[in-house]
Amino acid sequence: MKRIVIFASGGGTNAENLIKFFHNRENASVIQVLTNNPHAKVLDRAKKLKISALSFNRVALTRTNDVLNILKSSQPDLIILAGFLWKFPEHILREFPNKVINIHPALLPKYGGKGMYGMHVHEAVVANKEKETGITIHYVNEHYDEGAIIFQAKCDVNTSDSALDVAKKIHELEMIHFPKVVEKLLIPE
Repeated sequence: MKRIVIFASGGGTNAENLIKFFHNRENASVIQVLTNNPHAKVLDRAKKLKISALSFNRVALTRTNDVLNILKSSQPDLIILAGFLWKFPEHILREFPNKVINIHPALLPKYGGKGMYGMHVHEAVVANKEKETGITIHYVNEHYDEGAIIFQAKCDVNTSDSALDVAKKIHELEMIHFPKVVEKLLIPE
């Protein structure tokens, strides 16, 4: 059984989608959700779905081994950043090489980097009159949004689309593709 740990900072719709996708699967399951936000809705979603969920602060993540020790005891086969807004620390990346992935709401390398998340990305896509956008699932390295790309899916951006319209299209792509890509990474055919 492959073990998945999810890091999230907010609402947790991607986390919930992944938990439900892998629920009752024989080959993989989400075993834990970790968040840097003690008020994040992802904690409620995990609790309702009977998944262990913990919050931590910046010191526990970056200056001590508290979060690292939690991960070592969980022994994840894959760590998924699903709307996790902090830079992932290098000491954890070293312990879990090629086992940390992220989903980004744009077609990297466009609209990546520090501060480019959520509505900031969609507003930039609309402001720059892009004709298409999409999602990128990639490995995490020591730089924001620069790890090797695993998968991308595209959608059109119409001239009449607002940032909210783009956000809805991106959310649909995430819900469809993210669990399937994770499954292929964990259980290659």
